[in-house]
Amino acid sequence: MKQHLQHPIFNIISKIAAKQNIEVYAIGGYVRDIFLSRPSKDIDIVVLGNGIAFAETIGAELNVKVAVFKNFGTAMLRYQDIEVEFVGARKESYRSDSRKPIVENGTLEDDQKRRDFTINALAIALHPDNFGALIDPFNGLQDMEQKLIRTPLNPVETFSDDPLRMMRAIRFATQLNFRIDDEAILAIKSNLSRIKIVSQERITDELNRIILSSKPSIGFNYLFDTSLLHIIFPQMAALYGVDIINGKGHKDNFYHTLQVLDNICDDTNDLWVRWAAILHDIAKPPTKRFEPGHGWTFHGHEDKGARMVPKIFAQLKLPLNDKMKLVQKLVQLHLRPIVLSQNIVTDSAVRRLLFEAGNEIDDLMLLCKADVTTKNEYKVKKYRQNFELVKQKLKDVEERDNIRNWQPPVTGTDIMQLFGIGEGREVGIIKNKIREAILEGEIPNSREAAIHYTIIKGTEIGLKVVADTN
Repeated sequence: MKQHLQHPIFNIISKIAAKQNIEVYAIGGYVRDIFLSRPSKDIDIVVLGNGIAFAETIGAELNVKVAVFKNFGTAMLRYQDIEVEFVGARKESYRSDSRKPIVENGTLEDDQKRRDFTINALAIALHPDNFGALIDPFNGLQDMEQKLIRTPLNPVETFSDDPLRMMRAIRFATQLNFRIDDEAILAIKSNLSRIKIVSQERITDELNRIILSSKPSIGFNYLFDTSLLHIIFPQMAALYGVDIINGKGHKDNFYHTLQVLDNICDDTNDLWVRWAAILHDIAKPPTKRFEPGHGWTFHGHEDKGARMVPKIFAQLKLPLNDKMKLVQKLVQLHLRPIVLSQNIVTDSAVRRLLFEAGNEIDDLMLLCKADVTTKNEYKVKKYRQNFELVKQKLKDVEERDNIRNWQPPVTGTDIMQLFGIGEGREVGIIKNKIREAILEGEIPNSREAAIHYTIIKGTEIGLKVVADTN
């Protein structure tokens, strides 16, 4: 292990450990990531003694500032390119109504027992007497080789003590493409109600980490199969299932959504565009209808879905700002490019899409591409060819007409000055007519053309020009 301890911080820690004659270990994620060949800039250090005092000694040696968090019994410093956190070895016990532990001083074994998973319980000794020795009491290394998420102690107890660990198990399985131990799965199912003592913010943080992984469907399948999803995000769980009437069924919208989510992850790391993939069909259950002679319909699911977005964001404690509005817009418009790709693409239809989508047009096209999940290769090829035509048309129209994030070339103030009128119905009528004329291609998107058109339309409703038109 010594080859992985080349950073100067380890020599400093080792030297101080020898001087103070105390045992010190690197533990947790940094050690795990050595074996997973993942770079890590965070090092957790456990001290068999006073972790804060040890950190302050290291800080003095390096002449760097030490941040102390007395409530948590931890201290942290930054040195060169890494962040190092120090804590004294401890054992923990829990009350049934809280995931905050009662902490006591403990041994290294106690500290490793309190870790969430075996792969996070690995420790490397830093005292000169056994520098580089790996301490692996729960076979975490073997679990890594077998790609297995397992708890050091009884998983029922582990998850009951801190129910957030159920979400963390699924998050690690998703990020690492590991399998969760069968006993741990049963323990999650038996501890479902315990998730209610965890703050929504912590749950959503883990959910976002799952969404940001390379294949989020792994995590969502675990969430659904354990029924955690039904508690933390019931609207998504409701997508599951297929109804059949008169031999006619529809696709399972839950698994379709997971496929769309995985698809979009190939093209973007943007969390909010990924959220749009999750929510694009969220209103299909409440809009599902069976029409005799036709089959299943989901009319208006894009409109209802867009209206559901703010409530879901509030429920999950996601930001109610421009991020939410982006998701809402993508959900609202997600069918539009598909409809365009199935028909002859007119300039007018493209202008309207550019007008409504604005700067989100590229994200919208990514979502629509991801939404093609048919297994029919002919259909996939046809859709993709048509999408390319739509994309080219979008590019051509935008270059010519400059509609994206369109600002009217004639403002309400211009109209009032031109005709010597105040605010009122006539101003709105003329503004709408200008917008429609530009979107329909009746006039170019220029001030000169719009002024001329304004005079014509104003005259038609009885207005007279009283000011210079320049």
